[in-house]
Amino acid sequence: MKINLKNGIDKLIFGMKQNDVIAIYGKPNKNYKDEDDNVIFVYNNLKTRLTFYKDEELKLGYLVASNPDLELLGNKIISKKITDVKKDLVQKGITKFTQEEFDTFENYFNEENWIIFQTEFDEVVKFEIGAIINNKDEFEWKFKK
Repeated sequence: MKINLKNGIDKLIFGMKQNDVIAIYGKPNKNYKDEDDNVIFVYNNLKTRLTFYKDEELKLGYLVASNPDLELLGNKIISKKITDVKKDLVQKGITKFTQEEFDTFENYFNEENWIIFQTEFDEVVKFEIGAIINNKDEFEWKFKK
């Protein structure tokens, strides 16, 4: 599953509606609303969670994945040491990360690409990517029908 920076993962493109996703991947294993009334789809086989934002006409705006086949810029990232992942990214010009710690987990956030690597025991266990928000504070939707 290829991560497409600023666009999404695999065939999932920011700005898709629920029906667009279902047409590609079928019905989700789980479908619920979060505390903000956003719609969440969970696909067990993809090990991916999708968030459709209520305030944005239920467009796909956020993805969380732990699929072992996730690939960023030609490199697999799940179960890799975060130092190796960051070293690979430096070669591609991605160098700025904000680090946060939660118990045994650490998050490495890159705002420019709106990505988060969640690690535990120094290995990447989860990857998050969100739709880009421009300097006008608006989402940059990539999906065009």
